[in-house]
Amino acid sequence: MTTLPTAPAPGTHLVVGAGEVGSAVAALLADAGVGVVLASRSGRGPEDPRIRRVRVDAASVDSLIDAAPDAVVVYNCVNPEYHRWATDWPPMAAAFLAYAERTGAVLATVSNLYGYGPVDVPMTEDLPLAATGEKARIRVRMWEDAQAANDAGRIRAVEVRGSDYLCAGAQSMLGDRVVPRVLAGKSVQLVGDVDQPHTWTSPVDVARTIITVAADDRGWGRAWHVPSNPPRTQREAVADLAAAAGVAPVSVSTVPSALLRVLGVFQPVIRELKETDYQRERAYVLDDSAARETFGLEPTAWSEILALVVDAYRGPASIAA
Repeated sequence: MTTLPTAPAPGTHLVVGAGEVGSAVAALLADAGVGVVLASRSGRGPEDPRIRRVRVDAASVDSLIDAAPDAVVVYNCVNPEYHRWATDWPPMAAAFLAYAERTGAVLATVSNLYGYGPVDVPMTEDLPLAATGEKARIRVRMWEDAQAANDAGRIRAVEVRGSDYLCAGAQSMLGDRVVPRVLAGKSVQLVGDVDQPHTWTSPVDVARTIITVAADDRGWGRAWHVPSNPPRTQREAVADLAAAAGVAPVSVSTVPSALLRVLGVFQPVIRELKETDYQRERAYVLDDSAARETFGLEPTAWSEILALVVDAYRGPASIAA
């Protein structure tokens, strides 16, 4: 059981989104002994008798209220398809704001580092949200609206921001596309400069951070960076995964730009990556000192994260061993 620095408030906690982060939030809350409703479009999630799973339309405040009429915290862990952010995020963001205002729930949102845009320094929470890309501006507007409502006393809001996830699954740059090939001893091709330092965040650490800041009034009204391990280049991270798996290192190269352009014609997600090329072509480093110093949070050990990823791809037999 993972220990949280601050116990969640008693009552019902509504977690919306059953991906890597939402599922981790629900599990940690259940371990803490509070009521948990995990709401998603599919109604799926961890099969845990302590977690009530429901279907929900996250763009409808009435649907959210039907799922949990009186939650003490609502966690926005939704992850729309990458190429649909412009159409899917605005109505969902409005529904979360309306839910928080109508129920009094703390609005705790999982976000990312897009809003800062290209910078040449480690990212801190006080950097200007000056990004101009469409997806980044959507996330900026979401936070500005929530912060304005918080400052006006209409709701209590907080946001946590992590870097690219290191986990199993398609949400991770080093997940489905990389780990199976590493385990098979095959070379991997990655997007961007594979030798630039890059911060990697664990979804479990996102979950621990968002539960902690939502439960503590020192957290409200601002954004916090998720404690993460020291940066590793993509090449180093792949080598670390191979070492954790006990297999020989594999060759790492960059996907040619021409090939990405061709793939982008047929795959919307790849086409959308152009807006965030800077995240993979230069150093992309998160400064998490504020959350560490304020709440005593620390990231999961790098070796433990690597082992969990490898075990997830090797299956139950590996985990049991």
